[in-house]
Amino acid sequence: MATSNITSRRSERRWAPRYAFRADLEIEWGSALLRGITRDISSNGMFIESADTLWVGAGFSAKLVLERPVKVDCFVKRVEPGRGMGVTVAASEPDNHQRYLELIQGLSASSA
Repeated sequence: MATSNITSRRSERRWAPRYAFRADLEIEWGSALLRGITRDISSNGMFIESADTLWVGAGFSAKLVLERPVKVDCFVKRVEPGRGMGVTVAASEPDNHQRYLELIQGLSASSA
């Protein structure tokens, strides 16, 4: 694989702007309930600070603990041992998807 292909693939991985955002998060993984805190968030992912990290490729459901909670499905893309994990995010239910997009739009507007 050519170096230019690697560089272009890396730049494609983070196409969405990230916003600093702190919120409690409840992670449902099997029968376990883990807790974390978001560090930053984008339209397609977030970084979760947690002592209990999962492995790359693991999937789980999470709930952003907000005034109106938002449930999302996540897949671990990278792990920073002792710090947390970067995940992709998808909202499977239309109502949760809309609330997640509204959250991102609000963060975008407040950072402008």
